[in-house]
Amino acid sequence: MPIEIRQFGVGHRRKDGPPGTTGVTGQVIHSDARGMISELAFARNGRIEPHSNPNTTWFIVIEGGGWVVVDDEPLRVAAGEAVLWPPDVPHGAWADHGHMRAFVVEYAGEDDTAFRGILEGRAMSAIGPG
Repeated sequence: MPIEIRQFGVGHRRKDGPPGTTGVTGQVIHSDARGMISELAFARNGRIEPHSNPNTTWFIVIEGGGWVVVDDEPLRVAAGEAVLWPPDVPHGAWADHGHMRAFVVEYAGEDDTAFRGILEGRAMSAIGPG
């Protein structure tokens, strides 16, 4: 199977986000039935208005910083931090004093870690004897 390369970042972004989004561009890197990975770039004062979706989502800040809100609770975030957006809970994000770049990883369907036994470092026991 050949190596696949997806381009993202400057020159590949387009206006992105749910209704009410301003100053945010992005690019979907991957999307299939299992979930989606995208990159978002927030300009100064760019924002994604609070909204909800049925998927567990990680908002992973890789550059700059700003704010996220989850269920009406605002929290300042910066590069190197990841925020969990639970399914069906209102969430949003904005950059106030500068820019912010983030990867968004959405998982479709139910969280199955408990079913697979991959909690609290139990991954090795789920794999079985080596």
